[in-house]
Parts: sequence; structure tokens; C-alpha cells
Amino acid sequence: MANLSFETLSFQEDKDVITVVFLRIFSFDIPREALSAIGKYSISKKSIFFKGTAQEDAELKFNLLLAKGFENLRNKINNKKAVYVHKGSGIPLVGNVAFGIVDRNTSIIEVKPITVCNLKCIYCSVNDDARPVDFVVEKDYIIEELKKILDYKGCENIEIHIGGQAEPVYYADLVLLVRDLAEIEQVARISIDTNGTLLSKKLVDDLVEAGMTQFNVSVNSMEPDLAQKIAGQPYSLNNILEIAKYISKKADLIVAPVWMPGVNDNEIPKLIDFAKSLQGKSQNRVILGIQNFLNYRFGRNPVKQMSWDLFRKKLKELEKSCQTKLLLDFKDDFNIRPTKPLPKPFKKGNRIEADIICPGRLAGEKIAAANNRSITLPNCAKTGRQKIKITRSKHNIYYGICL
Repeated sequence: MANLSFETLSFQEDKDVITVVFLRIFSFDIPREALSAIGKYSISKKSIFFKGTAQEDAELKFNLLLAKGFENLRNKINNKKAVYVHKGSGIPLVGNVAFGIVDRNTSIIEVKPITVCNLKCIYCSVNDDARPVDFVVEKDYIIEELKKILDYKGCENIEIHIGGQAEPVYYADLVLLVRDLAEIEQVARISIDTNGTLLSKKLVDDLVEAGMTQFNVSVNSMEPDLAQKIAGQPYSLNNILEIAKYISKKADLIVAPVWMPGVNDNEIPKLIDFAKSLQGKSQNRVILGIQNFLNYRFGRNPVKQMSWDLFRKKLKELEKSCQTKLLLDFKDDFNIRPTKPLPKPFKKGNRIEADIICPGRLAGEKIAAANNRSITLPNCAKTGRQKIKITRSKHNIYYGICL
């Protein structure tokens, strides 16, 4: 009997198909008849058994079914098409702003393992509703490529920041990812952006034990009705505040509201008081990191952003009236410093050849690959190998157009 067992897959029996669940929130279906063609089978939660079929033969045939199934991967939460980025996918991890690894030539390197969110915040710069494709990245692929980058950069005391166009707590391998990141010699700190809704005290404990050192929690109001209006989805402010209090006892905490003029102006002083109340009860660092709402082309834009001059002026006034530091400095407050830039295989204006691999996040986008870099191609209907003109190369994030 062949026994095929998996860590990241589980199986559910339906009438005509076996539903394969991947990393908890993704799935695809395998027709029963396709499994029967391999041999008489039975399933348990994480295993499939083929009676009378040799192990090697069963593995080969079932892996072909898996490969075909992953082409039809979907996000169970929003039913969007999903792309699994793994070592064999042909999709480089550097080059795309939505997933993978983003290095902006500083001592903070962004890791983006997933692109799904459970809220519809009215200020969101991403506006997930306008993005029909989700991405999820293999944990081991992230670790392998990150080690190469850190070896090249040759510096210590690196902070890995887990975030992206997502609520990263959805990533099923998050604790394992943090554990593996913490074992990398050059990594000194690991931080995460989260809306807090999926956190529990146990998960906070597990993440801190694995190596998480800082949680950046987006709290935008101290009034429940307004907080839910801003979140755009059912939202328990009391639970978020309780989890923030708990985090402050376990790790560093940044309470990170987005200031939207005309929406939550009156909430900012209340959030300052909340952060100050935690500072007096915790040995860990508690900071209020107020963010200026910014208008984005593809984001949700409920109001017009404040100018940076006005935003800084208001923070200075609040610093004086609330007697607390609000204007943060990247170098002094977060120890962010320049590091050796990654090689840029192409510059803006270069004409290259690249292989189009998969759809991108936005409708009509494609993701191409060349020289171990991902390149986003807006409004592209082509496939295969194409001639491309690079239109953006800043911070090793690449965009292009097909020629």
C-alpha cells in the first residue's frame, strides 16, 4: 500500500471530488475518477492511501495531479484565484511590491508571504476588492532567498518586517516562518504589521517564543462604532485593545493609527492616552506611530490627504499638549541605516526579454521573470517569452511594458 502524507495539505471528501486544502485558506479540487485511475484509495485528514499501488508509482501520478490542481488554486475566504510562489514556480521573490522580499537598501527588509486581508478599511492603500488575484509564498523559498540577500549585503543587526498587501496572520506557516527567520545569524529583530483581529493570546505567545520582537497594531479609533466604520467589516474594538495590552507585556508594541482628516481627528488624543497608559505598565517599548493618510491611485480614498507640512505641524502641537513624543526618527527611534544595495540587473528604459509566468494582482496584469527578478506588466495580454521595456526599477521593484 502506498501512503502519501503531507504537512501543508489536508483532504476533504465531497460527492464527485476530493477538495485539497492548502495552508489552511487555499484549496483546489481533484476529481474522484482521477484518483481512482491511480488505484483504490482512502483518505484521512492529511494522508491518501492507495491499495495495491507501488509507493513510487503513486507519488509520481499523484504529484502530477497536485501540479494540475495548483494551477486552479483558489482562496477560500474570497474565492479569488491564487498563485503559489515556490522554488519551482519560476517566480523570483525580488521585484514585486505585493509579495516576496522587498529590500529598500536599508537595515529593514520586508518579507511579504501572503496577500489576503479580512478587513475593508476605508483608508486602505491597496483596496483588495480591486485585485482579483492573491499570492502565497512558500516558507522555505523565502528563507533560502533571504539568506542569499543577507550574505550578499554582509551586514548584521537586520530587522525583518513581515507585512505587505495583507493581514499576515492569515499565513498558516507564520510561526514557523518567524522561527526560521530568528535562526538566521544576521537577523536581530522581527516585526509584523497586523490589524490584530486574528491574534489570540496563545498565538502572541507562540510568535514571541518563535522570535517575534515587535507588533505594529493598527488601531484607528477608541470609539467602537467609528472603529468598525473605519474597518469596513465586523470589528471588536475591545478585543483589539485587550490583545494590544497583552502584546505590550510580551514584546514591543507600536499602536499605529492612520489619521484621516475629518474622520478620526478627535480619536488621536484618545489613542495617545491609550498608548501612554501601556507605557507605564510595560517593560517593553510602547510607541504611538501615527500615520498620515495618503491618497493612492488604486487605494480607497475617503478623504483628501493632509500635506506633510500640516501633518508634522499637528504632531508637534500634540507632542506639546500631550507631553509625549510623536515625531519619530527612522535612525534614532528604529535604528534604520543604509546598507549595501542589491544588484539591479536592469534600469528604467532597458529593453530586455522576459518570460511571462502568471497573472498579477490587478486585472490585466502579468508577472514576468528575468535575471532572478519579478517584473509587473500592467495591461498585458501576452504569454510566453516577450520583449519588454523597463518602466520602473526603484528599490528593485520592477514594472515594464511589452514591446
